[in-house]
Amino acid sequence: MNPARTICLGFFTVISLGAFLLMLPISSSNGTWTDPITALFTATSAVCVTGLSVVDVGKFYSFWGQLFLTLLVQVGGLGYMTATSILMLLIGRRFSLRDKITLQQSLDTRGIRGGLQLVKSIIAVTILFELTGVFAMLPIFSQQMSFTESLWQSIFLSVNAFNNAGFSLFTDNLMGYVKTPMISIIIGLLIIFGGIGYQVILEGYLWLRTKFSRSRDYISLSLTFCVATSTTIALLLFGTIAIWVTEFQNNDTLGNLSLFDQIVAAWFQSVSTRTAGFNTIDNGKMTITAMFISIALMFIGASPGSTGGGIKTTTARILASCTRAALQGRDQVNLYKLQVPNGLILKAVGVAVGSLFTVICSTGLLSITDRNMSFISILFEATSAFGTVGLSTGITGSLSTAGRLVIIATMYIGRVGILLLMAAIFTDTKPSLIKYPQESMLVG
Repeated sequence: MNPARTICLGFFTVISLGAFLLMLPISSSNGTWTDPITALFTATSAVCVTGLSVVDVGKFYSFWGQLFLTLLVQVGGLGYMTATSILMLLIGRRFSLRDKITLQQSLDTRGIRGGLQLVKSIIAVTILFELTGVFAMLPIFSQQMSFTESLWQSIFLSVNAFNNAGFSLFTDNLMGYVKTPMISIIIGLLIIFGGIGYQVILEGYLWLRTKFSRSRDYISLSLTFCVATSTTIALLLFGTIAIWVTEFQNNDTLGNLSLFDQIVAAWFQSVSTRTAGFNTIDNGKMTITAMFISIALMFIGASPGSTGGGIKTTTARILASCTRAALQGRDQVNLYKLQVPNGLILKAVGVAVGSLFTVICSTGLLSITDRNMSFISILFEATSAFGTVGLSTGITGSLSTAGRLVIIATMYIGRVGILLLMAAIFTDTKPSLIKYPQESMLVG
């Protein structure tokens, strides 16, 4: 098998194992076997770090079921090959050349050297952020519940937030904490750092360390770092302003809140649409305009090499720069005084078109399987599943069996990625030795 098939089958194997564990009587609160489709849906949502659920996680699953769910989210956030590499490091197994190549493709790094060191750095970053989230939320929850319960709530939410999954043990997700800004800020920051990418975090740390130390070694920031961070900030600002403008008079969402709470809630909604899935306001009661804005943000998603999904911020930025270059009559795409290779532009176009095709197909199939639901709700659900976001207008639990299978397939495609899935389905392509003549044609 090629590396792409190894990764895709690896995710499928973890999902299957997770579905079996969630089916067991010890996983349900009532001690009975769980319906296979429900278990498969939840396991896929967890491994694909989505957060969509057809049941109330806090009530339906026992402690063991919630623990299995947390572990699945952790494995899904790290990625199959990263999790496998961690296991191989623990048991002391040596990495073969094929293992290193598969790990390199999974992490989307340029070479196979330094892959194991990057895995160790990813482990350190994950532990640091998740423990910080636990200790930050623990005092807040301790005021309302016992220490044991508040500790588990903090662990569950911290793991889900950093891995950009949207599972919550509260029935209303986080809507009960819309007037508790510290919860929104803590979880929001975990989502942002989890969605910006491990390599961006590590590169930023190295840059800051050399910047404020006496070392003469100078580290220049990569194009990926510059594009990912700037695009993330721009999308967060745009989403916050757009959602606040469209919702501040809506009494079902932001209308009854103070100005400060409105801004925090709008910011959190903007953050959560970046493939997280938590919500402090009712998505089903938002205006059509706010839903459409959320759909656009969910489709773009997080940054490459992160725990999030979507077409990624770098893809959206390349397409925007490509469009600007075409409108200005230029034949080169430049970002930060660097030329973007044509191969990268083709890759971005392929990702965008393939992703759009997936969302369209998923929406079309859901329109057939669940005809009683509104189109905007179906489009919202399909985009949320593909972007591995987890936000919903409230129709997830009402989906038919066929509709749930469509969402399961959409979440899987969104997590492994269009290009990786196509590379797994088709055989390895070889460079063509034939060059065809060029001819111009009318466009636009």
